[in-house]
Amino acid sequence: TKTRILGGHQQMMRLDKESRLTFTDTEASTLLKQVSQAIVQKPAVIILSDYAKGVLSDELCQAVIAQAKALGIPVLVDPKGRDYSKYEGATALTPNKKETSEACGIDALDTKKLLQAAAKLRDQLGLEFLAVTRGEEGISLLEKNETIHIPAAAKQVFDVSGAGDTVIATLGAGLIHGLSHHQAFELANIAAGIVVGKVGTVPVNREELLAELISQDSVEQADKICELDTLLVRVRQWKQQKKRIVFTNGCFDLLHAGHVTYLEAARKTGDKLILGLNTDRSVSALKGPSRPVIHEADRARVLAALEAVDAVILFDEDTPLKLIDAIRPDIIVKGSDYSEDQVIGGKEVKSWGGKVALIDIVP
Repeated sequence: TKTRILGGHQQMMRLDKESRLTFTDTEASTLLKQVSQAIVQKPAVIILSDYAKGVLSDELCQAVIAQAKALGIPVLVDPKGRDYSKYEGATALTPNKKETSEACGIDALDTKKLLQAAAKLRDQLGLEFLAVTRGEEGISLLEKNETIHIPAAAKQVFDVSGAGDTVIATLGAGLIHGLSHHQAFELANIAAGIVVGKVGTVPVNREELLAELISQDSVEQADKICELDTLLVRVRQWKQQKKRIVFTNGCFDLLHAGHVTYLEAARKTGDKLILGLNTDRSVSALKGPSRPVIHEADRARVLAALEAVDAVILFDEDTPLKLIDAIRPDIIVKGSDYSEDQVIGGKEVKSWGGKVALIDIVP
């Protein structure tokens, strides 16, 4: 049993009382047989939540993982202890920062080395991915080809009880409903943020999760302004969803109705519009020392508020060619005062099967 001592609404400490008896061989054999029979029924996902109390033995973990793998069932593990070898072959592990530190022998305060060691551990165990849950610092998702950091979603932390269980349960639910690893962790992160805002071990219900998702839509404007790494993750997701990516760029210093009409028309040529916005330095280089009139942060914020714009990214180069090469849009849009051969990036976009669209500018 767990007794939690609260001060107001904050958990101050926890007192545990537990039996130290271990499974007999007969009990362990019976459990393994029952679990095996359950796996034959082909559940959508299997979660191994290890509390280091003796149930999830090396033999049981390896038997479950092997049987699940043969049937194509993903196995997600919330691990415990210093030796993770019994989880070898699982789909994914979701250790917290302290658990990762103990398993890898790396100082938890050295985030860079910790994540590097976690990536090595992922490869050693043959996992699809490993995610380090880092409390108020969010979640670091380590896939084979990239590492993605997902910021924490909690507004105020009252009690962290059940947060790890919530993450892995929501992750499993997201994955079996077709979400990508990143999307599933975004959802899990939101669910964990709800849980830690409550006192005690309380589940998240559907209505709470939907309400939080709707609430987060209101702050989407700020999320539209992003760095290249974040943008490329979104672009990859959009392309997986068969969305046509549109790119346009400009200074947009003194925004007027003509600009808005142009951006709305640009968006209609595809499904997602990315706007490359010149930094203050590059605007000055193009238009002279008296420009821009509006600071880059304010220009980005105003443009992100437009419904037609799905992402805003600042670029400091004189041209957006480097950005276009990284994004590889399906359509590049410029004003009709350009000819196709004058559009920077037009040749490149056509080379990978895209096109150039020229739109009339409204003064």
